[in-house]
Parts: sequence; structure tokens; C-alpha cells
Amino acid sequence: MIASCLCYLLLPAARLFRAISDAFFTCRKNALLAKSSSPQVEGDFAMAPRGPDQEECEGLLQQWREEGLSQVLSAVSEDPLADKALAQSRLSFLMDNPGEQDATSEDKWSSRQLSDLRTAETLEEPLPQVLGEAPLSEVEAPLWATVPVQTGSQYEDCAVFPVGALATEQWEEDPAVMAWSIATEPMPQQETPIWPFESLGQLQPPPMEIPYHEILWREWEDFSTQPDAQGLEAGDGPQFQFTLMSYNILAQDLMQQSSELYLHCHPDILNWNYRFANLMQEFQHWDPDILCLQEVQEDHYWEQLEPALRMMGFTCFYKRRTGCKMDGCAVCYKPTRFRLLCASPVEYFRPGLELLNRDNVGLVLLLQPLVPEGLGQVSVAPLCVANTHVLYNPRRGDVKLAQMAILLAEVDKVARLSDGSHCPIILCGDLNSVPNSPLYNFIRDGELHYNGMPAWKVSGQEDFSHQLYQRKLQAPLWPSSLGINDCCQYVNSCHPKRSERRKYGRDFLLRFRFCSIACQRPVGLVLMEGVTDTKPERPAGWAESVVEEDTSEFEPVFPRTIGTIQHCLHLTSVYTHFLPQHGRPEVTTMPLGLGMTVDYIFFSDESCENGNRTDDRLVRDGTLKLLGRLSLLSEEILWAANGLPNPFCSSDHLCLLASFSMEVTAP
Repeated sequence: MIASCLCYLLLPAARLFRAISDAFFTCRKNALLAKSSSPQVEGDFAMAPRGPDQEECEGLLQQWREEGLSQVLSAVSEDPLADKALAQSRLSFLMDNPGEQDATSEDKWSSRQLSDLRTAETLEEPLPQVLGEAPLSEVEAPLWATVPVQTGSQYEDCAVFPVGALATEQWEEDPAVMAWSIATEPMPQQETPIWPFESLGQLQPPPMEIPYHEILWREWEDFSTQPDAQGLEAGDGPQFQFTLMSYNILAQDLMQQSSELYLHCHPDILNWNYRFANLMQEFQHWDPDILCLQEVQEDHYWEQLEPALRMMGFTCFYKRRTGCKMDGCAVCYKPTRFRLLCASPVEYFRPGLELLNRDNVGLVLLLQPLVPEGLGQVSVAPLCVANTHVLYNPRRGDVKLAQMAILLAEVDKVARLSDGSHCPIILCGDLNSVPNSPLYNFIRDGELHYNGMPAWKVSGQEDFSHQLYQRKLQAPLWPSSLGINDCCQYVNSCHPKRSERRKYGRDFLLRFRFCSIACQRPVGLVLMEGVTDTKPERPAGWAESVVEEDTSEFEPVFPRTIGTIQHCLHLTSVYTHFLPQHGRPEVTTMPLGLGMTVDYIFFSDESCENGNRTDDRLVRDGTLKLLGRLSLLSEEILWAANGLPNPFCSSDHLCLLASFSMEVTAP
């Protein structure tokens, strides 16, 4: 009874031994035949038979193969426990030291062949009946390599990676190059083999994955040949063309502070060195003329990003967030295309104001395009570029509106020309607001009625209508001490500057010595002889009244309405926020698997005739025209790529890229 149980337990071991030995001896047979066909034979295989004796070689290999099986079967009948360990040790030695086994195999064949064959003849059952199944045929299937990962449940989906097109050595050698390299031709799909191990149940090898560059393919949408509202094609006459990229690159310290948002990612792709190499290859691939970055960690900027971008030909400006925050915004441009006129960092923090107690920042640059010398005496209007990262908190829409008002006021001051108009403007960044939200509509339409609006509704990120208490916006939204009016302009920009502060010196006070009010006897004045009994006499030629300066406030340029804010920059979005070919909305980020758009590029868009704006028109009538853009992706496509970040895109946001042209005018 005990022997039969042990025999039943050893059957899986025998099957495993046979499968491994089949694979091993097949490889050794191929190696032997390959070496025997070579005219120069060295080493242990120098005495192997050749030519007509090749069949004898194959017979000897077959006997060697049956040798191990006979040892396992004999272990069942004699001493199962001891011989089982012996068989396992022989198998381990055979797999670990194949070279030594080859060297001594020829000497052992002659002395052990007869004994092994006689032992096999004494068995009660033939070999195929003991094993219970025919030998497994060799089936070609996709190769898979196990990658060491953390054992937590959150990394279960990352335990096995396909290596049909991308080898494990490539992953360890240069993961950034692997992520951006075009994969080889996919292997032809074959029938999936039956899983040979009964203890693993229904476990099957996962299917081959589609390369990331094919899943996340983004097309360039060209508008340069589309007619505008007047039927003229863009590009008529000399044009100054340039490209601009806006990208939230995900600061490493913020990613580590919110690690629960990235449990779906393999730890290797979250490493900063891997992400940095991927980001730099993305910059080099698209090669923009202006680069606007958000969530730029300060130490990474000064130690790696700024030197690398400088080597790529960029001049960079950086503004770190206030307080203890270690990331910020950066604007980089190529000095071969633009010349810097001014740079204005913007801080939204205001001490003592509860509305503006956050550390978000912005950066505004005024750039002068450089026209090639071959065009002669021509000029191009300056270009104002603004980059920002607005507060994330979905509940504090009041803070977001106040921060945007400060940025728009700074843009208005920097972009305002001497005649009161504005030069072309591009405003981009992570605004933490969804399309068609009140904040988005305010930037696009230039007006917002906010009085009584729930604060969470401003950005549209989340719906808090079910909560009993809701913060509502009240007018005025920000105090007058901020120095910005309801038209998002600095107060000094819409009021004439006074020449100097009023001085209350001796000469100024003497002007009132003999004025009419000074010559009147005050009521209730006590009469004192020689002191208050005389009336002052006005000298000849002294004016009875003094012309006083007008201290009343000047009226603002735009009318002020309670509960309404405005701006006059005429901005529109580069993207339409909808993918007609997929019937899905565009997505720029995917927190917790939920896709949404929070990143934008707005540019100057003059109003049409009679003030009617056409939101679907992509080409501006004035000096700034949209030539093309890099298409965005849908939520379903990002799901197929395991969300963001992934081995191909090293940020939790997608980059935005657009091409513009500016009119070149003669002086």
C-alpha cells in the first residue's frame, strides 16, 4: 500500500523529469551533430562519429536519455525515498553541469548500457503505460521572461512581461531607448499549447502585447492649407512659423507623496533616471521652439534638465513655487528664433489674504521673433508667452479665479502696446479645470458672472452638489488691496499716473493763509484783546480761493459690474476637446483611471465682425494663426496602455504641441 502511494506521488516527478530531459537531450543532440559536421573539431566532441556512423550517435543519445528514466522507475520498486533524492540530485547535476557530463559520458556508455537495459526489462509495466501519456511535441510559442517585482498585490499585473519583440537585456540595458524604439515585426500567432502542469489549473500564457508606440500613436493635424473665414489660405505672404509645447512632466517628489495614484505602474518606469531619459527623447523628437513645463522639481531642473536643454539650444527661465514647495514652472525658448524682451515671474501668494494663501506660481515672457536676414527690412510683433500651474483643490474655485485674475493682469501689462492694443498672446499650462467649466469659459469668452456660484462648480473637476454645506462665491471676489479691478487689470494700468505725491510742506500750507475760509471768524471763538479781536487783512493780489487738486478717482476704462469679472485678451483653445473619429472626448491626464482634460494652450483670437465668435474656427484673422497641432488621445486608448505613466509616456499628463505663424510686415 505504501509503495503504491509513493508511486502515485512520484508520477508528476517522472513526467517533469521526462519533459526536462527531452528538451535537454534534444539540445545536446543538435550541438553534437553541428560540431560533427565541422571540419575542425576540438574538445570533448573530437571523437564523435561522423558520416555513416551518425545513426549510431543518435542511438547512443537515445540510450543516454532512457538512462535517467530507468533510474526514476527503479526508485519506485526499491527504496522510493532515497532513490527519489538520488534522481533529483542527478537531474540537478545534469542541468547545472552539462559540460562535465559531456566530458565523461563516452567512458560511461560502454559499462552501463547492458545493466540499464536489463533493469528496464524487469519492470512489470512498459514505460509508456507508467507515464500515462505520449511525449509532448515541441510547439513554438511566444517567449516570456519573469521580471523581479514587488510581491504586493498591487503589482500582480506587472509580474510577467512579453519579450517577443523586446528582449530582457534591452529592458535592463537602456529602457528609455527601448520605449521609443520601433519594435520588430510581430511573430506570427500560433495555436496556444495545452498547459502541461496539472497543478496550475487553467493558467495560460497571456497574449502578446501591442507595442506602446502603436497604442499611443498621435497624429499631426495640419491646418496650414485650410481656408479661413475670408477664404484666404494661411501662409499667403511672409510668415514667421514656430512650435510651442506645454507639458506637465510630473515632479518626482509629488509622485512619491501620492504613491497611491501610481500603483498600476511598474516600479522601474517610475524611476527618475528612466523618466528623465524618456522626457529628453520626447523633447528631441518634437523639437519645439518654445517649451513650457509644469511640475519641474528644482534640484532636477538645475542638475539635469537645464544643462540638457541648454545643450539642445534652449535658454531657460524657472520659477519655483513659494513656501516649502520644491517644484515650479519653466519656460524655455531657442535664442536662434527669439530674443527676450522681458521676463515676469508671477506669485499668487499674498500675505494676510485667506483667498490667496496658496503657493502656486506662473511665468510670463515677452519674446521678439527673429526674422531671417534674407527677408530684408521687415518686422514681427512681439509674442507674449504665459505659463502657469493653477491650484488643484476642486473645492476652491474662488482661489482658482483669483489666481487666474492675477495672471491675466500680468499678461495684460506685459502684452500691452503703446497704442493700447495687445501683441499676440499664448497662455498655456495645467489649469486644473475641465472644458466648458466656468473657469474655462471665462478664459475663452472673457466674462463670468460668479456671484452666488458654488465654489466647486468653477473648475468642474468633481460634483459636490450632494453636500449640505457648499462654499459660494460672493462679490467682490477679491479685496481692492490686491490692486486688480474686475477687468483683470492692474489699477495703475487704467488710471493716469500722478506726477508726484502731494507734499504738505510750509510753502503748501502758506497758500491757505489768506484764503476765504481763513479770513472768517470761527463760531464760538473767545474774544481776547490783541489776540482774537482783529480780522486778518488779505494782501493785494492774493487770491480769495486756492485752486485745489482734484482728488476724485478716475473712472476705469471698462465699466465695473458687481459679481462679474472680465478680460479683453480674446483667447481661444488650440484643441476642440473632442475626437470626432472616435466619438470620445480628448484626454490629457488620467488620475485613478478617470480620463479628463486639464491642460490647455490658449492663443490670441480676434473677435469676428459684430462681435460674433465662432468657436469651431481654428484660424485667427489677425497676426497669429494656428497651423497644426498634435492630436490627443481618448480614455479608452490610455486604458489599453495601462494608463499614465507607462513605459512610453513618463508623465501622468500628455504633452500638448501646436504650430503657429505670425505675419511679417514691412516697416
